[in-house]
Amino acid sequence: MKSLLTYLPLLGALALASCSTTSQVSLDYTSGPGHVKPGTPEFSTRLFNDQRGLGPMDLGTVRTQIGTPVEYVQTRVPVSEVVTNAFGYGLQARGMLNRPRTARYIITGDIMDLYCQMLVRPYGYARIRVTVLDAASGQIIHSKVYTGERGSSVYVPGSGSPVPLLRDLVSGALQDAVDRSLDDPALRNKLGAPVMRDRFREEPTDYGPTITI
Repeated sequence: MKSLLTYLPLLGALALASCSTTSQVSLDYTSGPGHVKPGTPEFSTRLFNDQRGLGPMDLGTVRTQIGTPVEYVQTRVPVSEVVTNAFGYGLQARGMLNRPRTARYIITGDIMDLYCQMLVRPYGYARIRVTVLDAASGQIIHSKVYTGERGSSVYVPGSGSPVPLLRDLVSGALQDAVDRSLDDPALRNKLGAPVMRDRFREEPTDYGPTITI
């Protein structure tokens, strides 16, 4: 007969798992005018596809040092909306956002990774395939994968919930991916070439409310 000591680690892990909680967070996009490259208002967005193979609002997990999950992190709305809104806000910050019916280009794509995690070191990561379409023809003008990652020093148990830190890290990772794509010289150069069509485009007068993610 095995002693009770044999089962103590397993019992402790099960107890932690049974006490795990779920926290919902909102991500932030905070690029100011000094950190972005202004452009022309010729873009709208289309919903990004979530290809992560996770739940639509799953974002990350806080684990003990032996890997036991103690807290799950989720977004308040589906990740596909979070990423689409982030690109909309990035376009708006650059003066590049337009209404869908008058936009010359559409930005959409695939969310390959977006998550935060903490085992020992808090970490946030984003990997997104950004696709730019010609609004009139649907032709792909540009498609490229952009990444962002943020990390922090080792978390000290007992110093408070790590969830706010994880939220900031994954927000920063997503923002980096958005900024790198919208400011990519290769993308800007492609969009500088004329599109072969005759189409009237009126200048936007109202972008609507500020986009939050």
